[in-house]
Amino acid sequence: MLLPLPGRNIAYDIVGPEHAPVVVFSHSLAADLGMWAEQVPALIAAGYRALRMDLRGHGGSGAPPGPYTIDQLADDVILVLDAIGEKQCHFVGLSIGGMIGQSLGIRYADRIKSLMLCDTQAASPADAASRWGPRIEAILKANSLEPIADATMARWLTADYRTAHPGRWQQIRDTIAGCTPAGYIGCAKAIGNFNFIKQLPAVKTPALVVCGTEDPAGSPDEVRHIASLFGNGRYGEFPGARHLPNMEQPDAFNTMMLKWINENQ
Repeated sequence: MLLPLPGRNIAYDIVGPEHAPVVVFSHSLAADLGMWAEQVPALIAAGYRALRMDLRGHGGSGAPPGPYTIDQLADDVILVLDAIGEKQCHFVGLSIGGMIGQSLGIRYADRIKSLMLCDTQAASPADAASRWGPRIEAILKANSLEPIADATMARWLTADYRTAHPGRWQQIRDTIAGCTPAGYIGCAKAIGNFNFIKQLPAVKTPALVVCGTEDPAGSPDEVRHIASLFGNGRYGEFPGARHLPNMEQPDAFNTMMLKWINENQ
């Protein structure tokens, strides 16, 4: 489905019982809403409604001129909730999706029942320029994300996952390669220009902050610290997973997710 806005569209998908509580999913940089395919059946079976969205310039969403901010991306979530007539939701976000969740908790506390923030950060990494600069240079040179697709997959998923799930691995790689350069660069600039550390202690919304223990983007100690910043934060982990524990360990992820959401209904 598309939400038409001036100069762009937001692509989203909503499935499940019409009047059930809504859980919003927000994906990683260079992914799309299909990243949450392993979560949707379990969520619907538990009696919830799943709302998945594509970030600006990702999947089916248009890419307005960038750079973007995390707050702008969070505002897009509210625009979709308003369009479908939902006043409140639970929120599950990974990587930049987790950053978007933090902005929602800070700025839209009345709209968010609970937060599950996965493999994310509370401020721009110190090496943001050196981390994304070469990637952006390669993307601009090729006018495509193809040059960074394999390296991204190596950070996201283990070699064992690729061996066990070659078809799903290829789907995700194709999604990375097909992301628009404008969307990737606009969102990467947002990651490189935010800091929520001083604001998180005032967030009272229940927040579960989790990670794969082998995620190269953030150690368990770093993610545990983010959880401690929230007024009502909790930490969880998925041993052996990298950046996408929802895909590598879907049963464990879904169990933790549903337990958390049920506790905060």
